[in-house]
Amino acid sequence: MSQPVDITARTLRAWALPEPSFDDDKEGRGSILIVGGSREMPGAVMLAATAALRSGAGKLTMATAASVAPLVATAIPESRVIGLAETASGGFTLDAARRLGDLAAKVDAVLIGPGMQDDAATAELVHALLPRFAGKPIILDAAAMGAVGAQQENADEPHLLAHVLDEPKDMEHFRFREPVLLTPHAGELSHLTGRGKDEIAAAPIDAALAAARRWNAVVALKGATTVLAAPDGRLWQHQGGNVGLAISGSGDALAGIIAGLAARGATLEQAAAWGIALHASAGEQLSIRYGVLGYLAREISAEVPALLRTLAPA
Repeated sequence: MSQPVDITARTLRAWALPEPSFDDDKEGRGSILIVGGSREMPGAVMLAATAALRSGAGKLTMATAASVAPLVATAIPESRVIGLAETASGGFTLDAARRLGDLAAKVDAVLIGPGMQDDAATAELVHALLPRFAGKPIILDAAAMGAVGAQQENADEPHLLAHVLDEPKDMEHFRFREPVLLTPHAGELSHLTGRGKDEIAAAPIDAALAAARRWNAVVALKGATTVLAAPDGRLWQHQGGNVGLAISGSGDALAGIIAGLAARGATLEQAAAWGIALHASAGEQLSIRYGVLGYLAREISAEVPALLRTLAPA
């Protein structure tokens, strides 16, 4: 196993993000689709959306629960907002796949998961969306990552898997046809793999790499040291931030930053590496202003534009 590359300011400056030309319009800066939220958690998709715009994406579309869509549209006036029909448990009905699939040619990256409810409905929707957005960078966050476990549990429903897996009948060797980005913390990865949380936390590099190879996914395993693993064995790690980032909504902001960078043209690995570092640095900046404890997830995104400027190549 190769040693992970440390994600530092020097690393990032040598791995410069795609930059728009001076005459680009909003389309040229990248278009992002964010699917998420629910009647109980509308704020999550708004946190992710704000972060995507703050990281430089030019055009934003949000798809969220119809019951809260007017609220979300008012709170994020920069976005187009699509209201999706809801299940009794607060998820989205499968009709959402058809509606959102029509946007595939118009978006540059997709984030699915922040604030979503109804695990079964969410898994089914993810299964249906993946083939419709084939070839696009896709980030699965929060509840959307449960599609991995749901597919393993629902092997008797191969029609859901035919366009998602290389070998839909071989659930022990689950692999995405095209790599997506998964963003679990140790508890979420424990739930997805059945390995103990403490075991994962004790050996995060091994755990992230095993998951990346097993699923053909880029895995960002979040923690005090965040490990980023690609399915081909490449590894990165980042140490930074502070305990103040361990707060409700922080992961939604991180997912949005990564998605916004992917919409700009960064690869999944590059977007994740930059997003992890920007998120941690934002926490460090906020701790100076407010103290280590007490700043809010909604404040993270506002730090990102200045940090992007600081980290730009000289």
